[in-house]
Amino acid sequence: MSGVLSTLRARAVDVKSDERRALGLAFVFHFIVLGSYYVLRPIRDEIGAAGGLENLSWMFTATLVAMLIANTLFAAIVARFSRRLFIPIAYRFFILNLALFFVLMRTLPAGQQIWVGRAFFVWVSVFNLFVVTVFWAFMTDIFNTEQAKRLFGFISVGGTLGAIVGGSLTASLVQRLGTANLLIISALLLEGAAWCVRFFPAQFKGGHAGAFRDETGNAERPIGGTLWSGITHAIRSPYLLGICAFMLLHAVTATLVYFQQADITRAAITDRTARTAFFAHLDIWVNVLTVVVQISLTGRLLKWLGVGLTLAMLPAISFVGFLAIGLMPGLGLLAFFQVLRRAMNYALSRPAREVLFTVLRREDKYKAKSFMDTFVYRAGDQIGAWSYPLLTWLGLGLTGIPLSPRHWLPDGVL
Repeated sequence: MSGVLSTLRARAVDVKSDERRALGLAFVFHFIVLGSYYVLRPIRDEIGAAGGLENLSWMFTATLVAMLIANTLFAAIVARFSRRLFIPIAYRFFILNLALFFVLMRTLPAGQQIWVGRAFFVWVSVFNLFVVTVFWAFMTDIFNTEQAKRLFGFISVGGTLGAIVGGSLTASLVQRLGTANLLIISALLLEGAAWCVRFFPAQFKGGHAGAFRDETGNAERPIGGTLWSGITHAIRSPYLLGICAFMLLHAVTATLVYFQQADITRAAITDRTARTAFFAHLDIWVNVLTVVVQISLTGRLLKWLGVGLTLAMLPAISFVGFLAIGLMPGLGLLAFFQVLRRAMNYALSRPAREVLFTVLRREDKYKAKSFMDTFVYRAGDQIGAWSYPLLTWLGLGLTGIPLSPRHWLPDGVL
């Protein structure tokens, strides 16, 4: 039996004996972080669809402003505290925010709930990038480049499983518990993520290529630097600017697809609770495909093809997908493209992109990476958000697609 388990583990991930504890902790950590977010994601998507495209663009603008403020606050705590302190501080700040939204959703009259919903949309759009980028910054600070190529694919599986569980909780409980009570579940998961940092070893061994890097005496010191060093380093480095360009283009195209999704689902599904359940099911489909690719292909492709070619796969899929929609517009094809594109981003592009950050100095892993993963990404969202209404006005949008959702929506949604 032990031989069978060893064979299965070897096929799933190439891990050395002294890496197993950290790999297991990283797997659980990522599971909890993504589980917490995916409880909230369908709620955010429903608010975006209900608000209409005319308000969605402004909410993306508010998100960009909020992201710049959040980056400044995060850089301040990174400069003054060790990673074992500033990571839990960041997560518990978001827990307090969730508590505030819970109270507002339960106490304010219906007439004011629209503003609570819009604020919640902006907040979740900031929350999702920050909790994930803080996790991955920690991972790039722990594992070296050689380890990242072998292990990041498997660590990503933990996040995907967490996303499946989080989306399933919302899909199955939203009609019984209501939207506000789901925030409690998300907050409890996020508290678990804050505790995960404590279980990683205080010091890592140095030595052979498979061991952890030796940062004894340095890993837990405050990183220091200025509030703006992450921004200035990202702008001055050609290496980081290249990553910024990749992320910006990805975000622009992702937002265009997201706006089309919001437009169609608003017209196709009139009940808000059913719409939330639909978005949760869509997330489940994405994450099931993601976990299959992560287990069977991600680690192998990173070793066989390298980081560059693995990153190039998502732009190639996007090009073919947009070309197909342009030639043969249809709702089913749009849904298929959205699921495939998101899954390949999570399964291939995200782990490969994180490997690029392992070679950076520690300040850039937390500050420059945070700026790039959040503000630069949301800047791409902003470009896409204001491009969509313009393209629609010019007659280049997909809003004329016939709405025939019953042949591909899950049973019981309509």
